[in-house]
Amino acid sequence: MDSIKQAVELARAAEAVSRPGALSGSALAAEGPLQRSAESPFNEVRLRADHLEANRIVAHGTSGQNGRYYDMLRTQVLQEMDKKSWQFLAVTSPTAGCGKTVTACNLALSISRLPERSVLLVDLDLRRPAVGNYLGIGGHGGVLEVLEGRAPLSSSVVQASVGPNNILVLPGGVSSNSSEWMASQTMGAMLQTIKRDFRSRIVIFDLPPMLLGDDVISILPRIDAALLVAGIGNTTVSDIKECQRHLQRTPVIRVVVNKSTETVGSYYGYY
Repeated sequence: MDSIKQAVELARAAEAVSRPGALSGSALAAEGPLQRSAESPFNEVRLRADHLEANRIVAHGTSGQNGRYYDMLRTQVLQEMDKKSWQFLAVTSPTAGCGKTVTACNLALSISRLPERSVLLVDLDLRRPAVGNYLGIGGHGGVLEVLEGRAPLSSSVVQASVGPNNILVLPGGVSSNSSEWMASQTMGAMLQTIKRDFRSRIVIFDLPPMLLGDDVISILPRIDAALLVAGIGNTTVSDIKECQRHLQRTPVIRVVVNKSTETVGSYYGYY
């Protein structure tokens, strides 16, 4: 848990920093409707680079300092996961507004640029799903349809490409019973199907904020490791300590201290 202890120290030093401006809402911005080609078993869509960058999704290309921060995070995460033969990575935060979804999207796109790597990004924030909106593919199928038996997993996954690279995305859906779904046998069965059908891919799960309910702690036993995203101006030292208590039995690969207004090498900030 050394990474969490380091984050406590960083958060204590940064609690006085004011919160940066909030990200503006995003609209659908994929290039054209979903299509299925003969080469892919999934519905395909091309993402618009301008929409991604307007929403601070910057790791789809090789230029730009902010994208390089995510490449550094990518390398650290993959080295640790490869060492332990882990496949499932949860991305969460103590509270809302820390940038967990932006981090999950950027990490997935950064991994997709590696020649021998592939990734599946799953939106498991059933309280406020946002992956689809950030990428510009919102409204296409999703996790909830799979859990409710209204669609098979294969037809709900979207292949989203930008430039020469692509990621697979399983968008989310809003449920008033998110906590119950997380702990359900149906969720367990879906995760087993993902593990089997996408065994060659790293699977990144964008989870709800940890301290807003029991969703995260319900599903953590089914996840290999976690990435905790703390936001300067959003996260307090007590928030991180409370997360540490819930994460005692889950390996924490990294703690990302986000929304820094300074240029510091250990921060994966947007500014």
